[in-house]
Amino acid sequence: MQSIATRPRWRPAPLLLASAGVHGGAAALALAEAQLWPWALGAVALNHALLTAAGLWPRSRLLGSNWTRLPAAAGAGGPRIALTLDDGPDPQITPRVLELLARHGVRATFFCIGERVGAHRALARELIAAGHAIENHSQRHLAHFALLGPQRLRAEIERAQETIAGVTGEAPRFFRAPAGLRSPFLDPVLQRLGLQLASWTRRGFDTVEHRCERVLGALTRDLADGDILLLHDGHAARTRAGAPVVLEVLPRLLAALAAANLTPVTLREALA
Repeated sequence: MQSIATRPRWRPAPLLLASAGVHGGAAALALAEAQLWPWALGAVALNHALLTAAGLWPRSRLLGSNWTRLPAAAGAGGPRIALTLDDGPDPQITPRVLELLARHGVRATFFCIGERVGAHRALARELIAAGHAIENHSQRHLAHFALLGPQRLRAEIERAQETIAGVTGEAPRFFRAPAGLRSPFLDPVLQRLGLQLASWTRRGFDTVEHRCERVLGALTRDLADGDILLLHDGHAARTRAGAPVVLEVLPRLLAALAAANLTPVTLREALA
């Protein structure tokens, strides 16, 4: 990670600056004209609703920098795409995902849960040895992650940084919020830790959808250069026959990428 001295100063997104202005203006208005406090309160409530909506929209950039596609420069060597897998490593599924990726000569980005990296150290090291990248998906993947205050938010992310770096020898450079949900407190924490938020261009909902055709269709519809695709090697849904959906979808997805002449790269390669 960058040292604190070399990191750029955090600059709030325009929505966060406007929100600060709304709160300050509403307080001044209520103090100056007591009868106007309902209007001031309404403005604050409307602002909070907008902030909440921005946090519930995983691909939003309203709360700060967020990769939903690869940077334009990443395509300098030809059409590229990023394949990302969340919620692992899973000792039952991840090794089979690695076999499929190796068979096709593809490198992927794994957004791993810190606790799982700590519990499956050899598997995490195998990911790195195979040329894949492990990035930060929080330490525990809490359902209420987006509701954490600044200190607990930072502790959750920083703990995952330490866990992953301690196991693999490489500190993550990207972060993906659990379920993609976040709060206005996240952006300054990520900046301080030297992490870039990354969401996705499209996802297959393969943690809840057991029909492989639907998952594959969602991932390949309007497939284009620069897309970031999301699958899961952890918390994977199962087909009617009991097979992990990701293992049924991945070979066909990789074939579709090859047919479209799209080269899979890790997010780190795109950053470079």
